[in-house]
Amino acid sequence: MSEREDLPFSEEIVVPLRSLQLDSLESCYTYVARDLGVSESDILLWLMECIEHLPHKIPLYGTLVGLLNTEDSDFAAKVVQLCRERIEESLVSGDCNKLRILIRFVAVLMSNNVIAPASLVEVLETLLSLAATTIDDEKGNPAWQPKADFHVFCIMASLPWAGIELLERAPDELERVMAGIEAYLNVRKPIVDTCFTAFPSSNDDYLVDLWKRIKHCQESGWKVESVPRPHLAFEAKLVTCQTHDFGPVTCPYPPEGADESQTSSFGRQHHEAEQKFPQRLRRLSIFPPAKTDECMAPVDRFVVEEYILDVLLYLNGRRKECAAYLANLPVPFRYEYVMAETIFSQLFLLPKPPFKPIYYTIVIIDLCKALPGAFPTVVAGAVRALFSKMDDLDIECRTRLIHWFAHHLSNFQFVWPWKEWIDLVDLPKWAPQRYFVQEVLEKEVRLAYYERIKQSLEDVPKLFELLPPKSLPYFKYTAENQDGCTESEMLLSTELTAMVKSKKTARDIQVWVEEKILPAFGQKSAIEIVVQTLFYLGAKSFTHMITVLERYGQVLSKLATDQSYQVFLIQEVSKVWQFSVQMTVIAIDRMMGYRIISNLSIISWVFGPDNVERFHTSDFLWEILRNAISKTVNRTEDLQRDIIAAQKALDLARAATSKANSNLQTAQSVLDSAETEEAVAQATAKAEWAKTLVEKRKHEEASAEETLDAKHALLNHSLREQEDLFISVFENFCSVLSERLSKASPRSTDMEEDKPSAMDIDNSMENGKEGQKKEQLTEESQWQAATLGQLSAVTRQYATEIWKHMDKLEAQVFSRPVHYLVLKTLNNCIRRI
Repeated sequence: MSEREDLPFSEEIVVPLRSLQLDSLESCYTYVARDLGVSESDILLWLMECIEHLPHKIPLYGTLVGLLNTEDSDFAAKVVQLCRERIEESLVSGDCNKLRILIRFVAVLMSNNVIAPASLVEVLETLLSLAATTIDDEKGNPAWQPKADFHVFCIMASLPWAGIELLERAPDELERVMAGIEAYLNVRKPIVDTCFTAFPSSNDDYLVDLWKRIKHCQESGWKVESVPRPHLAFEAKLVTCQTHDFGPVTCPYPPEGADESQTSSFGRQHHEAEQKFPQRLRRLSIFPPAKTDECMAPVDRFVVEEYILDVLLYLNGRRKECAAYLANLPVPFRYEYVMAETIFSQLFLLPKPPFKPIYYTIVIIDLCKALPGAFPTVVAGAVRALFSKMDDLDIECRTRLIHWFAHHLSNFQFVWPWKEWIDLVDLPKWAPQRYFVQEVLEKEVRLAYYERIKQSLEDVPKLFELLPPKSLPYFKYTAENQDGCTESEMLLSTELTAMVKSKKTARDIQVWVEEKILPAFGQKSAIEIVVQTLFYLGAKSFTHMITVLERYGQVLSKLATDQSYQVFLIQEVSKVWQFSVQMTVIAIDRMMGYRIISNLSIISWVFGPDNVERFHTSDFLWEILRNAISKTVNRTEDLQRDIIAAQKALDLARAATSKANSNLQTAQSVLDSAETEEAVAQATAKAEWAKTLVEKRKHEEASAEETLDAKHALLNHSLREQEDLFISVFENFCSVLSERLSKASPRSTDMEEDKPSAMDIDNSMENGKEGQKKEQLTEESQWQAATLGQLSAVTRQYATEIWKHMDKLEAQVFSRPVHYLVLKTLNNCIRRI
């Protein structure tokens, strides 16, 4: 919650509102009621702020408003009115979280007799009607079903907070709402989210799942143990107070209809709808149901998940407070296993989590410290459970798990019972579990140093085999190596070393290369000598390497003049750092940042023949690919922000010019009407000053226009660069995958699974190759599953950008012969229905 320090409001009231608990409810009510007469508007603003940013306390705030309603019904009426206005604002703006929380608060207001049950039902039925209209083929736009689903979700999500009161006071209306929800579920299209789940089997429609929980709650008489009911202690007082009419909620018009005959238009709008109304949770089943659900009803699990997600959402900037709230949720049963599953579900949420993965890492660490007797064991159990399912875990989720686990262990002295996994050393290098441990150890070395991580494995020396090599550069121009190099090349490298150490300029070295190396050895040898020497000299640390690139990057740029030479340059850099994937990744990323190499050359190198064979045994190639795409997309986004700022600057400059012209006209009028010599002199001076100011403002306006035009030109270039990048990425993916998949299985369109696992691909292999070994077949299937998984990851993450270039991609890539599994993966990941 933002600090509202600008409000002239006593901390004596603010603190009780923020820290409201059940045992402090009456004292808070006393404080607020006392100050209503002098600070009503401030109290109203702070109360709504607390409701929207501490939603797990909504039952307490609802009872507080109910108690205030007994003293000052006008204040309660203003709360109701403001709540309706903010609901309408949320419907227009598409603020999902605010709408969901406000609907819950309206339900709690009904429970506290602030509004009548009929008013709550009217709000719920309004949302139901809006949802039904949205997916109607004639009146609405079925492409925007995610929006309609969210509105129905808000309705169902509010019922645990009001169901029992509605059952007592308006059973017929409650039944009508339930019938309306069921009718909507019967006409909507079920959601198939195979490409957006951590495991292929976890494919339940989230709205249908919630409906089952709500129906179970209805059958049990709407009893929900996880929802506090503080109003019951004041029921005798609350039933006598005035109820207020909530009033009709004005809804925006549904989106215009999409042409379903045009797949591109429908899919684009459907993707846009999912971006604005994302699914909040994709439940992750890590533990057996006996551990997570044995002590709670199905609806209680949903409520606990809502609490956890709300705390994670609104306290994301305050880690200690977030962990404290999560460790003390207002529920009467243990929930550590549900909490772990919910946090991991957010970490694994596809296409991307609500916050950066590091946030969830910190939350888990703080929870382990806040609940030392329970949560560390739960987290360890989650790791073991996920490890046992590694074969089926989505590739992107596996990468997130690797990064999280390495970071988590770094905060606990890298302690882990590695003996449990000692047998995986005997597995093939491409086996998912071995791959996982190998990558975790590599990330640990990045976070610490080689000797420290090796020391943590002293009890299991067999795992030393999975450690990465010590981070040392490979320099070929030494007496020990002499890897195919001549004596002349070694002398040139020695001479270049001396020049760099004597701090010769980049221009001097460039001239030397052109005179000494290029004529005698050619461009590739020149690149080899310069790269080997410069990167060896910068190998002492990351800072040394950056300094070398900053000083002599233009030398490399002049040598690597086209894409083929840039690819060769990258190959040489990877040779220098063949024993350190981290330095390889950093070097390539920095060279792209300094415009020494292009993103297309990086893509070409990643999909080179030698690297393709390593797609399933190492993550660093995909890390380089992700960095190249991310940097390209970020450049475009930065330019778009720059254009917005430049447009604002131009608008201000034009306003300043207009004002200066107005002042000049005024000064000219004064001059024309001046009668005395003194008045004429003063008016003339003012007019001259006004003319000078006009010229200055016009110059500033022209400069602002030039800046804006330049930014637009850069953006157009960046968009073309981005388009070329995605064309190259998907051309390479389609090429390597179609070739390997076509050898393994015939082209077909009859597939039940959208995201095939390694076993699926194994089963689709041709059976006529009796001479092939089973290990080879399994390795090939793992390669295919891993590469398809990386294709899914890239497509999901950059679906918005891909849709912008879909026409070109369709014409240049997808219109060519492509294996059906590749096309199916692409279409599912961008919702190209």
